[in-house]
Amino acid sequence: MSGALSGVRVLDFSRMYAGPFCSMILRELGAEVIKIEFKESGDACRTIPPITEGGEGYAFSILNRGKKSITLELKSEEGRKISLELAAKRTYCWKTFRRA
Repeated sequence: MSGALSGVRVLDFSRMYAGPFCSMILRELGAEVIKIEFKESGDACRTIPPITEGGEGYAFSILNRGKKSITLELKSEEGRKISLELAAKRTYCWKTFRRA
């Protein structure tokens, strides 16, 4: 997709509405967005009704359209390594969860 943000690469660790909404706008403006979901919990929007025929919440489907995604176990060495490799190749990286 081309656009004003073509060439911008975003790594999105956010969950629920605010972060995914922001990265949705960036994606629509042409940025490449990779959404990181946590293996143990995923994004809560997946289960908020109404639910699509495919079993995901409409909010999840709308807010994450056009994004690439990967599920990682960030508590494992391999998950941390992959996330750091992805972050090194990104223009922006953000999260919407508290520091653990």
